Amino acid sequence: MGNFDAFDLKMRAAGMGDAAIRAFRRNYDALCRNETGMIPEGEIAPADGIPKLEDVASGKEVPSGLLAQAVVIKLNGGLGTSMGLQGPKSLLPVREGVTFLDLMVRQVQSLRETTGAPVRLLLMNSFNTSGGTLEHLERYRADGFAEASEVELMQNQIPKIDAATLQPVEWSAHPDLEWCPPGHGDLFPALVGSGWLDRLLAEGVKYAFVSNSDNLGAVLDPSLLQYFAESGAPFMMEVTRRTAADRKGGHLARRTADGRLLLREVAQCPDSDLEAFQDIDRHLYFNTNSLWLRLDLLKEQLAADDGVLPLPMIRNKKTVDPRDKNSPSVVQLEVAMGAAIECFDGSIAIEVPRSRFAPVKTTGDLFSLRSDAYEVLADGQVRLAADRNGVPPVVALGDSYKLVDQLDELGVPSLVQCNSLTLEGRVSFAPGVVIAGDVKIISTPEASKPVVTGEYRDTTLTL
Repeated sequence: MGNFDAFDLKMRAAGMGDAAIRAFRRNYDALCRNETGMIPEGEIAPADGIPKLEDVASGKEVPSGLLAQAVVIKLNGGLGTSMGLQGPKSLLPVREGVTFLDLMVRQVQSLRETTGAPVRLLLMNSFNTSGGTLEHLERYRADGFAEASEVELMQNQIPKIDAATLQPVEWSAHPDLEWCPPGHGDLFPALVGSGWLDRLLAEGVKYAFVSNSDNLGAVLDPSLLQYFAESGAPFMMEVTRRTAADRKGGHLARRTADGRLLLREVAQCPDSDLEAFQDIDRHLYFNTNSLWLRLDLLKEQLAADDGVLPLPMIRNKKTVDPRDKNSPSVVQLEVAMGAAIECFDGSIAIEVPRSRFAPVKTTGDLFSLRSDAYEVLADGQVRLAADRNGVPPVVALGDSYKLVDQLDELGVPSLVQCNSLTLEGRVSFAPGVVIAGDVKIISTPEASKPVVTGEYRDTTLTL
């Protein structure tokens, strides 16, 4: 077993509390035991019998007293560095002058106005996103969204592990690179260590709806809240049907040993089982990372587990400086929030429409979101246009458009009829361009070529 003392000292010096240190130690011990975290296909069965929201929603008006017991928690720790951003990803504009963060606030404001319930918003920020997020929220001070003490749950940070010594890595050139985020499974120790769990319970908040800040389809749906409350379950995961675009994402399954639902990420899949992992007709559902928690039962489960949920550890092998492949090799340990589904007896899942899942992971996703394939509603909700029948367009923009500011030259064509769009090289769409079916456009990487006004359907266009 590795010596944890150096990690303990380093984390305490950085201001990490007992809950964060206990959680990291559990995963570090698992690493030292050489646990892989792998979930072989032979130990699971496909999840079945998952109810659909449309079949269980009562259609009755949800009492405001129930909504008053709810908190919306948005995971807001990510920087959009992969898309060339320097600040919080949630400050990306979705429409002119309207960011992800603006729409999140608008969603909660709308709930408050339409129900009269004081629904709370909590943003799980990281050290990297806190300042920019709170600065942007100043414009909502009159509505009570600007004070960190009222809206912020701080994510922890954990040390990167030197792969050779299994001790904290040292990198004097950039000491900040000695740390990494612990994955969104950090929600649980963060809730405990910050005091927010006890505070919410003391304020009469019993139900938490948790989702990613870049998923604007994930709004607190009162009918889902009512279903979850009436189920008595400690934990509920929103899942939706996998499509070809979701083959590499985590999926829901059932452990054959005890029948519990679990989440399997691709990093937990042995290479020999990858074909079965990617079989969307076998494993039908993927985790939208929108979860519902009974906070009182979460507190009970944490007490039963000595303060740390036994989330499966995911190990990632990287270099301490991700831009320098010759820098020392490190291990980064992560836990997935959705993996907690297996930690509670009686956890459930519900199949929701694809309209509740509109994340932005790439510039292609953002390009789609800015088009008419999606609608932005007055209440801040974003959903696929009805004509899409719940299936998003698949957009691959190529190397010329990896960064957000590179999208400015593109323009925004109509994608409401688009199945897939592939760009090679640089182009600019004139007003009135309609992309329908499956379209590939080939240009040069040196200079942007215009795509003139008109409809392009099931074609390859070489400029």
